[in-house]
Amino acid sequence: MTEISADANAGAGAEAEAGAEATAQQGLTLLRLGEAALDAGELTDARKHFTAAEEQLADGPVAQRAAAVRGRALSHLLAGEVRYASHLLEQAIGRLEVDSPPDPDALLLLHVATIGPYTDLGAYTRAARAAEQALNLAPSATDPALIALMHRSIARTLIVAGRTEEAEASLARAQEIFHRLDLHTDLAHVHWMRGYVHAQDGDLEQAERELRTARDMLAAGNAVLFTVQVEVELADVLRRRGKGPEAERLLLALLDQLTAYRGAVHAGGAHRLLGLMAEERGDNEAAEEHYVSALALLERAGAAGDLADICRLLGDLLRRTGRVEAALDAYRTGLGHRAAVGTTTLGPAPADS
Repeated sequence: MTEISADANAGAGAEAEAGAEATAQQGLTLLRLGEAALDAGELTDARKHFTAAEEQLADGPVAQRAAAVRGRALSHLLAGEVRYASHLLEQAIGRLEVDSPPDPDALLLLHVATIGPYTDLGAYTRAARAAEQALNLAPSATDPALIALMHRSIARTLIVAGRTEEAEASLARAQEIFHRLDLHTDLAHVHWMRGYVHAQDGDLEQAERELRTARDMLAAGNAVLFTVQVEVELADVLRRRGKGPEAERLLLALLDQLTAYRGAVHAGGAHRLLGLMAEERGDNEAAEEHYVSALALLERAGAAGDLADICRLLGDLLRRTGRVEAALDAYRTGLGHRAAVGTTTLGPAPADS
């Protein structure tokens, strides 16, 4: 009788273990599905997959659950819900920090993930603090890809602080690791960030080269939404290099792929550029329409630097055309936000554009 009970218990244990393993595998599959949906720009599907993954991985490794939260937050960020994305990440960090000791990989991933939303919201001190906390956690981390992601992400905080050379060095470290790990999509994002750094710093030839490289790599990997976002930044560089017609053709071809709920901040950037080009050819009516569209997108997203920039552009246009009260309203909307190097999606610092 005792032997039968032992066999039954052993069988139940093996069955439970197999069930837990199957659940964990399902969670990992859902994570991969979420990442693929992000690449394709299917943000609602991505969110569903990441939410389901988080549930499946409730009893799994903490770092995998953190990856699901990060993915869900990124889907909201790309949909223009920047404040909610940062809220999700802050909540997850708070839950992790009650553990003793917290998982360093999971905590590092989440702190790194907050840098982008904080910068977009104009919370530059928080972004810098998140970068500092990430650097402090890095020696305890076990995943080299995560270390590379950290180096790539903190480059923008360094640009905001005016530390361009350090940003370049950070990106070089990220590039070396991603190249060694043969992670092509992540490597493309490094080229993208390098293009951004060069665009903000005024090195337009290098910026164009890096952004074209990023665009081609992302397109080859079918990362549709990220490809389109890079093309907006490439169009900005092309316009600044005197290649206005090429920039306009590029923007008009991709504008319908960006909406208030799909790449919202870059959708605002595309309208900003089209407005600038309309102004340059003397079409003030078209310029105003694009600026107003950009303003609506950026105000909803809460992208502080971009919002300050577009309010200045719209206000200047309205003032030049004799609509002083409307101009004052536009300027007031932008009050309290800072627009400088590293704080906007497109470069250079708005006062110099």
